[in-house]
Amino acid sequence: MDATPTWRSGALTGNSEMCFSFGVIADIQYADLEDGYNFWGSRRRYYRHSLHLLQSAVDEWNKEDSQLEFVLQLGDIIDGFNAQHKTSESALRRVMNKFKKLRAPIHHTWGNHELYNFTRDYLTKSELNSKSLEDQIFLGSGARGQDSPGDTAEEHYYAYHFSPVPKFRFILLDAYDLSILGRDKSTQKYQDSLKLLKEKNPNENLNSPTGLAEPQFVEFNGGFSQAQLDWFNEVLTFSDTNQEKVVVVESCWGDIPQKDDKVDILENPNY
Repeated sequence: MDATPTWRSGALTGNSEMCFSFGVIADIQYADLEDGYNFWGSRRRYYRHSLHLLQSAVDEWNKEDSQLEFVLQLGDIIDGFNAQHKTSESALRRVMNKFKKLRAPIHHTWGNHELYNFTRDYLTKSELNSKSLEDQIFLGSGARGQDSPGDTAEEHYYAYHFSPVPKFRFILLDAYDLSILGRDKSTQKYQDSLKLLKEKNPNENLNSPTGLAEPQFVEFNGGFSQAQLDWFNEVLTFSDTNQEKVVVVESCWGDIPQKDDKVDILENPNY
């Protein structure tokens, strides 16, 4: 294999040449509903209009002079309100019909709104499971981003990696591996996540970070199991050995407001 990255002529910045290009989109949160607001009432959400914005993005990507290698869809593809109105499947179909016009593969991550609308079993069997695009290199027993043999399908996490060009690797992580969202209540991960959440968050509304010293411990957040972290380390070790540049992709909360303040906090491995 050629150890040299694939460079392309194209947009130049100083002495740099474009190696490859890709698209990124997040928080489409489509719903066939009138405009609304987020959980704190601080940001307006244009539910129907989001579909038009997605179409505009697809049109622009398709017009790129240098073809995109792929697009990253970073989660919350439809809004959680769809579950209340029993429109989750129809909303997802409308969004995916827009994506089908894209002339590039799409890598999907799962956010909290996916898990408001669907079970993990449903997501695994849906178009939002893009693991078929995974790099097929063998990394060991955890190569497929699954838990140890013997774990049930309900306990699996959704994570994989791929290399669009030599010397670059993208790793998609499951930021809701440990969460009460999307997990069957009978699973160990659900029970462990709920126990930890209640230990860290005494609020009656578990979505509220009010008064918390660690505001990441809210119901709409999540974290990583040790099995996933071990797998992640295995992929990073492979990339380090092969001198690859790595981009880590996940759907997580960076800023969690606490009343009128904002606490800059990323998810930690425990939640």
